[in-house]
Amino acid sequence: MSDKFELSPCRIGVHSHIVQCSIIRRRISWPTWPLFKAGGHFMRKLSTNIARLMAMRTSMTAPMDRSEPCRLQDVEPFGSNPGALKAKCHIPPQIARKPALVVILHGCTQTADGYDRGAGWSKLADEHGFILLFPEQQRANNPNLCFNWFSPADNKRDRGEALSIRQMIEAMIDTHGIDRSRIFVTGLSAGGAMTSILLASYPELFAGGAIIAGLPFGAASNVPQALEAMRAPGQSSGDQLGDRVRNASDHAGPWPRVSVWHGAADPTVNSSNADAILAQWLSVHALDGQPSATQNIAAHRHRIWNDATGRTVVEDYRIADMGHGTPLATTGEDACGTPMPHMLEAGISSTRRIAASWGLLAGRKATPQPKPADILKTETPNLPMRKGAKLEPLSAIQSSPTAANKSSVQEIIEDALRTARLMR
Repeated sequence: MSDKFELSPCRIGVHSHIVQCSIIRRRISWPTWPLFKAGGHFMRKLSTNIARLMAMRTSMTAPMDRSEPCRLQDVEPFGSNPGALKAKCHIPPQIARKPALVVILHGCTQTADGYDRGAGWSKLADEHGFILLFPEQQRANNPNLCFNWFSPADNKRDRGEALSIRQMIEAMIDTHGIDRSRIFVTGLSAGGAMTSILLASYPELFAGGAIIAGLPFGAASNVPQALEAMRAPGQSSGDQLGDRVRNASDHAGPWPRVSVWHGAADPTVNSSNADAILAQWLSVHALDGQPSATQNIAAHRHRIWNDATGRTVVEDYRIADMGHGTPLATTGEDACGTPMPHMLEAGISSTRRIAASWGLLAGRKATPQPKPADILKTETPNLPMRKGAKLEPLSAIQSSPTAANKSSVQEIIEDALRTARLMR
């Protein structure tokens, strides 16, 4: 008997929206059934994960406010472009002689223009004279417009999409005289995961990066692992996570500073991924899990880790009660950006604070760092220390089917994802 797919309608809630979706169901012939039975817990979660991604695509695909013209322009040519990405940029009317460059990576179903409109980066660049580069995914690469952070063809140094972005940056340096010591990168969700890839793959290129609702470098090498990593980042120690970065290039330091932003109530990419990113980069910077200082900004916890010179090299913003998205402050002195799907009002502007931490806000005070007197005597969550600490299990994939059957199970999963138009 041949295997067949069935589509079954269901209703699930995602980000407080009720959406209509379809869960992939499959009639399984006897030779295939033992693989699913062996997969047990993991396979039962497959339908839930696929439905969640389909719902996320629906909730993120909202009409864009076109009352304001697009502020970005195309960049071409910029090299061999093995990842087949587009590139856009924003050049302010007035720029410094050796301007800084910020590379900005959108999330799934988003566009470069839409993310800029939501986050407010181009307006901030106009105020302070730095240049922006927006890599943009194409549907031919990924139907959901996600950067392919889980694909070995795209998530390593000098391969695919990672190399395309590297080529874009070099073109911007050549054309606009960018200061090579002031190149930064930030991204949301899949763009946050690609930010992790770029920081690990090209650490000599970036002075700093900000990962928003993202995942650690090396979290997945295929779609099933990606789905599982979004739920829980794994069982690796801080040093094991750090080794992934150290082994990604021949670079031996200095390392980029890293800022991590995550909604504490994120239902799409579990916030334990933020802890894994912190553990990864604390290991790279040879620091342990004890923060140098902790403070509350409104209801949001901010922690910093300083190196031996007192310079902040790792920081964490955990946004209270926020779901999956980029934190915005759209009113008050620091107002920046426009709320839209996954661009979320949180009373704190990630855009301004990230730019300030990189020293880009000329004429404005940098984001104040907590002083020792500001340290809160609150219990620090169990962040992995460098030696021997463990995180949550990496992937149920590793403990379900036998090695001989993994490829068959993966083919079934990926067939289902292609049918759902969640994978090319």
